[in-house]
Amino acid sequence: MDGYHFTRAQLDQFPDPATAHARRGAEFTFDGKAYLQLVQALREPLTQASQTIWAPSFDHAVKDPKENDIAIEPTHRIIVMEGNYVLLDKAPWSDAAALMDLCWFVSVEPSVARIRLAKRHVAAGIVSNLEEGDRRAVENDLPNGEEITRLRVSSVDEIVSSREDSNWVHQ
Repeated sequence: MDGYHFTRAQLDQFPDPATAHARRGAEFTFDGKAYLQLVQALREPLTQASQTIWAPSFDHAVKDPKENDIAIEPTHRIIVMEGNYVLLDKAPWSDAAALMDLCWFVSVEPSVARIRLAKRHVAAGIVSNLEEGDRRAVENDLPNGEEITRLRVSSVDEIVSSREDSNWVHQ
């Protein structure tokens, strides 16, 4: 879903560009209508004439989406949609969620998310240290997470709890 971030140039055109950039990652900084169009295209019945559907990705080096970077072939039968707002009970996100065959929600305690987010912001080069990463998590990401939890669609098939597991090592 990161490919549906509005570009930095698009954020510059918002009524309050400073807030749009500072809150990048909030629901209003994503192109939900374009995401819905992708999901609708994926729900079209397959025929002999069905073509590859292209989705955007996100280039972290450039810090902007990359158009038509993910190929979804007519032969693909299982497609996983992942992202903060895919189950938000607010149009157009809820319209897209209603088209899903199965919806899982990954839940995480805010205190765990805060630590993970601060580290991720440093690793991604968004900020230069953990203190700045924590500030961004508190000012932007955690309010987004609260909105996502509060406004989650009711038709969730499974809720998975994300927990720390000291036996699992990401390589």
